[in-house]
Amino acid sequence: MTKYIFVTGGVVSSLGKGLTAAAIGTLLENRGLKVALQKFDPYLNVDPGTMSPYQHGEVYVLDDGAETDLDLGHYERFTHTQMTRLNNLTSGQVYQTVLNNEREGKYLGKTVQVIPHVTDEIQNRIRQIAEQSNADVLITEIGGTTGDIEGLPFLEAIREFALVVGYENAIFIHLTYVPFIKAAGELKTKPTQQSVAKLREIGIAPHVLICRCEQPLNKELRQKISMFCNVAFDAVIEEKDVDHSIYEVPLLLQRERLDDLICKMLRLDAPRGNMSHWQEIIRKIIAPQHRVRIGVVGKYIELQDAYKSVYESIIHGGIANDCGVEIVKIDAEEIEQQGAGQILQGLGGVLVPGGFGERGIEGKILAAQYAREKGLPYLGLCLGMQIATIEFARNVMKLDRAHSTEFDASTPHPVIALLDAQRNVIQKGGTMRLGLQPCQLAKGSRAAKIYQSELIHERHRHRYEFNNTYREAFEKAGFVFCGTSDNGRLVELIELANHPFYIASQFHPEFRSKPHVPHPLFQGFISAAHAHIHHRPI
Repeated sequence: MTKYIFVTGGVVSSLGKGLTAAAIGTLLENRGLKVALQKFDPYLNVDPGTMSPYQHGEVYVLDDGAETDLDLGHYERFTHTQMTRLNNLTSGQVYQTVLNNEREGKYLGKTVQVIPHVTDEIQNRIRQIAEQSNADVLITEIGGTTGDIEGLPFLEAIREFALVVGYENAIFIHLTYVPFIKAAGELKTKPTQQSVAKLREIGIAPHVLICRCEQPLNKELRQKISMFCNVAFDAVIEEKDVDHSIYEVPLLLQRERLDDLICKMLRLDAPRGNMSHWQEIIRKIIAPQHRVRIGVVGKYIELQDAYKSVYESIIHGGIANDCGVEIVKIDAEEIEQQGAGQILQGLGGVLVPGGFGERGIEGKILAAQYAREKGLPYLGLCLGMQIATIEFARNVMKLDRAHSTEFDASTPHPVIALLDAQRNVIQKGGTMRLGLQPCQLAKGSRAAKIYQSELIHERHRHRYEFNNTYREAFEKAGFVFCGTSDNGRLVELIELANHPFYIASQFHPEFRSKPHVPHPLFQGFISAAHAHIHHRPI
């Protein structure tokens, strides 16, 4: 029988519930248990696909084309579980399903209410994942903060669910915040007490409290939290801010014996996990043999979560090369104002990630030009490939005002244009070219050598593509189309043969990288960046 762990959060948002849930999954997997994870989001959007990065951060894309919450990226990076669209549920999806059922008469004329119809639909998703995954443990993260009005149906649903399956099969873990008041020089437990009190009003008594804090919790504070929150002393877990990397969190929680506690509470007979491989990952991050600086040129640079998977994949590439990576975040508009040379000089490589909208485009084009002309390793992702194409068209092929029709509908040379399948699309959500697609690599290309294969599969999220009208002219000018769709019609990957490392993909390789299985493109990119700094051949 599947066991259930429900992770809630209190006091403030952005505490790291997703990261904590993923870390728990890591610990349980390393004890030989099969783990599944899912995320419940209380907002009314059907999915995050149309939400601004400033509102929501990165949209994480799955193999099946689902546009999901960025925490699913943590789940896939930290564990071996394979996410699908069923692993992310929003209030919008729940209400949409319930209202469709009502319109179809499935409730047989009953008055449709939050309880039981909405809560039943939420519980159905829990059961569905448990049955399909056949997991030993299902970890469900509830988005938002305890006390939010929109989160109440989800909390009621998991309260009812735990009552049905029994508390020997379901536990509640509450992630809270213990602030350090600098003026007083001490940690304060009152916000945690209030958060737990709010949760208990709803009918949920947490079995475990994980306390985010900047300073260590002493025995006295743990006893106080235990007493006033009615949680066992050994179930008050310290989650202090990590010094170097989020990949330290599983080791931190293991030192707190959280996995032992969970196994005891859920009556799981599982040997203690061997985390030596995870410790080696941390060693390569903290004390690497080499170091390199990578510039990421984007338009949402001030927001950490906007390029979450990109940053993590760069770090994974560093781990593969035993190379510490300093990520230099560069606003594309600053390059427009100051020039690429002044800003990009001294970097080992430059990466241009995906994005939407015209702002900062010319700065990204200048970055691609500088990388091409100076032999600086360049990796373009989605929009980054389109940027490389536009730059090459303008400055090598001398196609005046070459552009993408996304940014200039009247360009005389639309080297990037809307996909044919997208021309009549009106609805924005879930309608791009999405999900895992095959890509055929050219024999003998640098990309084929990096992947060590001529057939790959990668995740996509885009509406615009290379305009095949220009393909022959680009090839004659030295632009190498090293990867195409399985029918050869769509350009998926490009490279420059006479450059140390200049590769750009229409797909998003960052969605398939893990710390213990770094993506080949990022691994090759960091290797080339390190070679560039030390003037070595790749």
